[in-house]
Amino acid sequence: MTSEEQARERSKAIWDRMAAGWDEQGDVLSPVAGPVGEWMIDRLAPEPGQTILELAAGPGETRFLAAERVGPDGRLISTDFAPAMVETARRLASSRGVTNVEFREMDAEQMSLDDDSVDGVLCRWGYMLMLNRPAAFAETRRVLRGGGRLALSVLGPPERNPWGAVGAGVLVERGVMPPPDPVGPGLFALADPDRLAALITGAGFDAPELEQQSYTIEFASFEAYWIFLYDLAGAISIFLQAVPSEEAAGLQQALREAISPFASGDGYAFPIAVLNAVAS
Repeated sequence: MTSEEQARERSKAIWDRMAAGWDEQGDVLSPVAGPVGEWMIDRLAPEPGQTILELAAGPGETRFLAAERVGPDGRLISTDFAPAMVETARRLASSRGVTNVEFREMDAEQMSLDDDSVDGVLCRWGYMLMLNRPAAFAETRRVLRGGGRLALSVLGPPERNPWGAVGAGVLVERGVMPPPDPVGPGLFALADPDRLAALITGAGFDAPELEQQSYTIEFASFEAYWIFLYDLAGAISIFLQAVPSEEAAGLQQALREAISPFASGDGYAFPIAVLNAVAS
């Protein structure tokens, strides 16, 4: 197994472990995920009867907006490379009575779809975490029919996303996790608009329309923020879960001090910035 294959398996294992947390607590991001999903759907402009593909869908709710727009004669293909995420999404759709969605375990870098087989592609907060981003964008272009659109969202720069950057910084400073790879996948890997645009056009798309948006994410208490990092925050969660119990209190205190500028009442309010794009 190559080093890239090993990294892909590690990433898949991480997100499999995150599925339960996202199923139970993912609504903490709804104040951001909802508007971002609406922006993506509006720019994609799916029509009744079309086939729409969602990449790295996790258990997110973008699919429900898309499924409603394509109607009973259309189809949404909801995909994720983590099997547990796919199962979580399938259960959620079933509980809401959504029937025009096909769920597939699929790697966005190696899609098991024919050329020119979908009318539009959605990807919210997924491309930035992929190992081979040029391959993922090239595959996206391959499966899109002529005139089809891609609508996506990634996170903005770390200085505008202290909810993640500050917590990660504390873990790095205390030796809990290694520093992020500046060229590898990560929360802020595609925060640079020029870098994102270059990847999109390099895959054969026209120059994208880019839009930066800012929101606020709130946690009712430090405990709520800690649970979010522990259960939902991808690789950060994996490192936190490996911290020995005798070290957890010291780590929590350091984290409390680091996020004190964002205190709001008994809890915390963090700015969160995203970078959205649409391209044909």
